[in-house]
Amino acid sequence: LASLIFQLRAQNQVLKKGVVDEQANSASLKEQLKMKDQSLRKLQQEMDSLSFRNQQLAKRVELLQDELALSEARGKKNKKSAESSSQLSQEQKSVFNEDLQKKIEENERLHILFFEADEQHKRLEAELRTRLEVLETDAAQHQAVVDSLTRKYTDTIEKLQNDKAKLEIKSQTLEREAKDCRLRTEECQQQLKNLQAALGSRLEESLCIINEKVPFNDTKSNRYNALNVPLHNRRYQLKLRDLAGQALAFVQELVTALLNFHTYTEQKVQIFPIDSATDTISPLNQKFSQYLHENASYVRPLEEGMLQLFESITEDTVTVLETAVKLKAFSEHLASYLCFLRKILPYQLKSLEEECESSLCTAALRARNMDLHRDMKRLTAVFEKLHTYVSLLALPSKKPEGLLRTNYNLVFTNIATSLHGFHDTLKDISKHYSQKATLEQDVPTATQKLITTNDCILSSVVALTNGVGKIASFFSNNLDHFTTSLSYGPKGGTEFISPLSAECMLQYKKKAVAYMKSLKKPCADSVPYEEALANRRVLLSSTESREGLAQQVQQSLEKIAKLEQEKEHWMLEAQLAKIKLEKENQKLKNSLSGHLTETVQECSVLPNVAEQKKEIAEKSPREPIKSTSLATKNKCLLKFLLCQAPDAESREDLIKNHYMSRIAEVTSHLQLADSKSVHFHAECRALAKRLSLAEKSKESLTEELKLASQNISRLQASKISYEDQLSMMSDHLCSMNETLTKQREEIDTLKMTNK
Repeated sequence: LASLIFQLRAQNQVLKKGVVDEQANSASLKEQLKMKDQSLRKLQQEMDSLSFRNQQLAKRVELLQDELALSEARGKKNKKSAESSSQLSQEQKSVFNEDLQKKIEENERLHILFFEADEQHKRLEAELRTRLEVLETDAAQHQAVVDSLTRKYTDTIEKLQNDKAKLEIKSQTLEREAKDCRLRTEECQQQLKNLQAALGSRLEESLCIINEKVPFNDTKSNRYNALNVPLHNRRYQLKLRDLAGQALAFVQELVTALLNFHTYTEQKVQIFPIDSATDTISPLNQKFSQYLHENASYVRPLEEGMLQLFESITEDTVTVLETAVKLKAFSEHLASYLCFLRKILPYQLKSLEEECESSLCTAALRARNMDLHRDMKRLTAVFEKLHTYVSLLALPSKKPEGLLRTNYNLVFTNIATSLHGFHDTLKDISKHYSQKATLEQDVPTATQKLITTNDCILSSVVALTNGVGKIASFFSNNLDHFTTSLSYGPKGGTEFISPLSAECMLQYKKKAVAYMKSLKKPCADSVPYEEALANRRVLLSSTESREGLAQQVQQSLEKIAKLEQEKEHWMLEAQLAKIKLEKENQKLKNSLSGHLTETVQECSVLPNVAEQKKEIAEKSPREPIKSTSLATKNKCLLKFLLCQAPDAESREDLIKNHYMSRIAEVTSHLQLADSKSVHFHAECRALAKRLSLAEKSKESLTEELKLASQNISRLQASKISYEDQLSMMSDHLCSMNETLTKQREEIDTLKMTNK
């Protein structure tokens, strides 16, 4: 910034000098213009006087001509007298003519001079005006530049002042933090000294104990330590399973993109350069399309192999290259897909060459096809590299001596570079396909089907490029984890753990888990948390609805009182009905005496009437009330009972029992309906309370969400401001470093000159 300010100041001085020079030039030109205006005014005055003199001479010539005409007219009358006067008139005329001729010549010469002076004045005035306009525009531009520079200087000065104030505040805070850090470092050093002393004493004690109590320490020798059972690294397994899950998702995206790419390529072969719907395509393209139709049987197993590898990695297993058996299956599936690519590669190249030979192919389209020709070869070569390295990683699971542990790091690094090369190749393919699609749209025979197919191919290639880019970045980011955690062994040992020792370790782990479970005492049964919350809500709603329950109890008591009144009323009605029944029984005695024999025969078919009556009385309160059917049943039952009853008292008892059972049934149904209504009412009140509580909680949560969003926005704004401050600080530090280096160089040069 300081160098920029020096440069701007130098430029400002130069511009000021130029502006001053131009102002002096404009002042001199204005003075010249004033002088020319004065000379022009003098010439105009002379011209006016000459024109006035010419007018006078013209009038005098007219008078002389008139006199001449009069003299000629008089001369005709007296020729004699005219002879003497003619000589005088001719002399005068010759004098006048000479004088007139001189005046005319002088007037003409003055006219020429005036015209030349006028033209010169106009030309000079125009030149001066143009020069004045140019100078005014230059002066305005220079003034604008000066104004902009002054504004810029003021802005930079204000900015630098603000930066200076901020830096001062920052320096003060940094000084305070430095003081705090010094105090903390002193405290930490003191604590470190204390810890070192404590650890030294403990080390001496432990060494004494080891020397006295431990007869043989197998951890000192790597050979003996390899025989120990290793620890189970659960964190490493969880991390590896997480990475395998991410890799599975990426492989699924890659498989989907490959399927789309091969499928849309098959559709493209069917419609370009020859549409199979209108004409037959070449045998080469037919065979190529047939092979492309089989792509799913080679691409899908890649996803299945990766899924099997992911499922084989759990937290209870030991996953290293020697125990990753499912990696071999994935390598085999990758080999089958590589065979598929090798099989379709010649047909794809020949198809591109055939497309180049068609009459519709232009020079630019032919160049893009040749680029794709090269890209497809590169794509197959990249897959060959990947298959080679993946098969190398799968070797230790079958033959542990097939790949040395020292080469694991190199294999993983080569896989990462191959994935980045794969990504670059797909970028080129996407670029060339997009250019080819734009060129094919300009072909006169291009159809909408071809355009849509090209768009689909381009989208699948873009998806494939993005998927491979994600895989490459994922592998590069986790390369350290893959290379550092290739295998593990006992604590403190460097020997590699074999699969047999891994199985042994897992068996011991299971035994330890079972032993720990046997030691654990079962906890007492407790209410689950969710159920406790639900019960708490119900309790809150029930306690809040206590007043409602009291009102319901009061209403139920009022209903009980009404039912008792109705019971008394119906008891009176029953007594009246009993009296009426006695009267009716006396009347019916005579009429029923004749029909008694017939009723006995009819009733013999229905034995055990008392038992049926009891069953009917027991079933009647359980069954629902239906108005029409129950009425008809009651009538039939009454007739049957009247027919069965031998005397009036038995009939009364039967009718009484029947009506009592009906009353009990109706009251039970009424009580059931009341209890249901009360229960529903209580549930509705509880639900209303819960709804109000939920709304309150919702409002509180919305307020908290608003506060959280405001806090997030504030944090983002503060983050942006802090980033700006850091960038400004870094710029200022850079400028300060530059100035310091310059000053040091100047000091060094001065020292050298002094020497």
